[in-house]
Amino acid sequence: MTDIEIARNTKLEKVTDIAKKIGIDEENIEQYGKYKAKISEKVYENLKNHENGKLILVTAINPTPLGEGKTTMSIAIADGLRQIGKNSILALREPSLGPVFGIKGGATGGGRAQIAPMEDINLHFTGDIHAITAANNLLASLIDNHIYFGNKLEFEKVVWKRCMDLNDRQLRQVKTGLSDEKNIIPRNDKFDITVASEIMAIVCLAENMKDLKEKLGNILIGYNKKGEPIYAKQLKAQGAMAVLLRDALKANLVQTLEHTPAIIHGGPFANIAHGCNSIIATKLALKLGDYVITEAGFGADLGAEKFLDIKCRKAQLKPDAVVLVATIKAIKYHGGIEKEKIKEENIEGIEKGIDNLYKHIDNLKNKYGLNVIVALNKYTQDTEKEIDFLRERLKQKGVLLSLVEGWEKGGKGAVDIAEKLVELTEKKENFKYIYELEDNIEEKIKKIATNIYGAKSVEYSEEAKKEIERIEKLGYSNLPICIAKTQYSLSDNPKNLECKNDYNITIRNLELKTGAGFIVALAGKIMTMPGLPKIPAAENIDIDENGEIVGIF
Repeated sequence: MTDIEIARNTKLEKVTDIAKKIGIDEENIEQYGKYKAKISEKVYENLKNHENGKLILVTAINPTPLGEGKTTMSIAIADGLRQIGKNSILALREPSLGPVFGIKGGATGGGRAQIAPMEDINLHFTGDIHAITAANNLLASLIDNHIYFGNKLEFEKVVWKRCMDLNDRQLRQVKTGLSDEKNIIPRNDKFDITVASEIMAIVCLAENMKDLKEKLGNILIGYNKKGEPIYAKQLKAQGAMAVLLRDALKANLVQTLEHTPAIIHGGPFANIAHGCNSIIATKLALKLGDYVITEAGFGADLGAEKFLDIKCRKAQLKPDAVVLVATIKAIKYHGGIEKEKIKEENIEGIEKGIDNLYKHIDNLKNKYGLNVIVALNKYTQDTEKEIDFLRERLKQKGVLLSLVEGWEKGGKGAVDIAEKLVELTEKKENFKYIYELEDNIEEKIKKIATNIYGAKSVEYSEEAKKEIERIEKLGYSNLPICIAKTQYSLSDNPKNLECKNDYNITIRNLELKTGAGFIVALAGKIMTMPGLPKIPAAENIDIDENGEIVGIF
């Protein structure tokens, strides 16, 4: 059966019953049908003095284009912990429509390890991403309206971009204001995908409504004729934006197919944004569960680095253990094995590609000082010989390995890793950040590039150098760094899979996100508005005569 058929043939519990499992009464949820709900902000306020549960971060090696199953793994582990009698909760991101209709498909797990209702979550869910899109574009509209009616703030340069939650490369560069109306000034503009919008980052990093409004007001939207910054609060935009985001700020409650509670909230990509679910959802889950499973997007060089250096720093949290997801096919992929031969047994291919796994282990274990376990996401084509080879290599490194069969068996396929994680979370850690906020911008970027990516050095375009100088003059050099980089390689070149030779990271520009409170450094040719593949997943998505959705995977 397909993922959607498995999900549809599983009987779900009412969301009110899921809420009761974690001590939330019906008065503190807002239901969106039978199986989805918003959680009242009062729940956290009532529990804020309670002790936190254990936080388990799920990350991965650099993925193949179709991903390595981090979400499936996260769900399986949460279900596995319930299988051994532990009070576990999931805290994951919301899917974006870009991948759903693009190349990767949905982001609700797979097989027996899914969150549900999967069609709803993958599509409009509770409307959070739509609200973020609307708030983003309201600000853009207010900026252009202000300029139209006299430009009292003397905008010379607008840096705020519009967004939409779909892949559309045609919108990477656009020209607006072509109606020939009096006072309209045409200008070159750009679109981001919504999950790269600063509004998405702000929703995910805000602690409450007061904090949200402050962050929205602090968004840098442009520069005046003197080169001075202009902020959203100067347009009095934060109030209206906050109104649109009122419900989006509340975390969403759903369930796995095995009825494990799942809090799903926020959805920034990790290759072009900070890649973690909301602080609100994570902190809430830590008060409601004894073990919280959360995920950071793409490889550990992206999602985990940003989770640790941005989110953990801002939220004053740290994971008690890290699960590093790997697949045999991804290891071969980084060993240069062709896609057509990746399913064939190939020990040499694993030997050549295992350095990618080793690098991520070293980063998490030695650079960050965290407890690490490797989770091998088993595929049907994986052979015992390949699995044994990998297990032996990791044993030599003193690293735990667990074979996880969550896709096929659900929580029962993750009992081994659940038991190992319970023990691992009790071990002491020596957690530290890769850089200090007091480091200058170039020092922070260099520490990420050389320590985490393994680069020899960092090169900057002239445009990037000018932007660094501007940011430093404005007094924002103490903000954390969010590097936008390809997910397919440790380097900034998606084709450099093996990373055997010395390479540099090239920063072509920077974007100051004063509302979210970080600086985005654009590396290589990464785009903040993705494009669709030659054959998009949208071609296979349909609705039948009975109103049933088909083709989402």
